[in-house]
Amino acid sequence: MVIRNIQSDSDVTLDFVPMVDVLFNLLIFFLLATSMAQTEREMRIALPHAAASGPISAAMREIIINIDAHGKAFVAGKAIEDDDLSKMLKSSVAINPDQKVSVRGDRTTPYANVARVLDICRGSGIQQPFLETIPVR
Repeated sequence: MVIRNIQSDSDVTLDFVPMVDVLFNLLIFFLLATSMAQTEREMRIALPHAAASGPISAAMREIIINIDAHGKAFVAGKAIEDDDLSKMLKSSVAINPDQKVSVRGDRTTPYANVARVLDICRGSGIQQPFLETIPVR
């Protein structure tokens, strides 16, 4: 008696292991890409409370200037001197006259430090620098 093999060689099988590998690689890539975009907002800056504070929006062309408790200004996580900040803002305004700037001052820093950075913004041609706060709880 001859026993026939019911499975033929023409059956198509899909191997899901390579597809799962690609899926995990894409997932890791997008997780890393989105976490790096938030580095400026993750500095240890204690923002003051305000009743009319707005939501924090991350626009693509927005420049975020952080001021720590000691009055030092930071852009993109790096310390920047006042002259360099002014040059950077002037070049940004030359490219985009509607340049958006958010100033995030630590609540413990003297207001003179925040006013200094706001003055640099206005002197560089920024029309409306935004002063960020967090809502009152």
